[in-house]
Amino acid sequence: MDRESFSGNVRSYNGAGRWSVEAVRDRYREYCATSRVEHPRLLNPREHKEGEIHWIYPIMDEVIVGIAEGDPACISLGIDFVEEDAHFPFGATLKSNTARALRRTELAEDQKARLRRRIVHMLISGVIPREMGEYAKLLRTIGVREQWERLEQGIPLENRYAMRFYKVLRAAEGLPD
Repeated sequence: MDRESFSGNVRSYNGAGRWSVEAVRDRYREYCATSRVEHPRLLNPREHKEGEIHWIYPIMDEVIVGIAEGDPACISLGIDFVEEDAHFPFGATLKSNTARALRRTELAEDQKARLRRRIVHMLISGVIPREMGEYAKLLRTIGVREQWERLEQGIPLENRYAMRFYKVLRAAEGLPD
């Protein structure tokens, strides 16, 4: 039976393709090698069986724990996840938790730059998901200065949701309203 599905007696809340359990584990191993992680963690999604039903919860929950513990390979996966446009079961919660964990960890400058580009792109395009509150807090923490001109020129003034976060970022940067 395909464990990466939501059919029959298996309820898997993981993505497909690039975000399947195996694909996430494979990328984690690659990131461990490039980051020289000496003691890789075992990324196993939480599972629960009750009678004939088998639930497989998102592997991203384990990645988020790794981010919080400063695992560089999990941090790389978390940044990939923030950059992902696909929708996931529990996606808003997972992405919010990922952004919160990233905000509380030490990030390299290139990682901060990737996150800045992604979040500013979302604001400019008017894509304001439920997790944008956590994204905006992350952006305030890592700084937006390098992307400020791009944000100012591209922010959709008619989008009240984008403008709400733009005003918060202006205040955080100490700029007048």
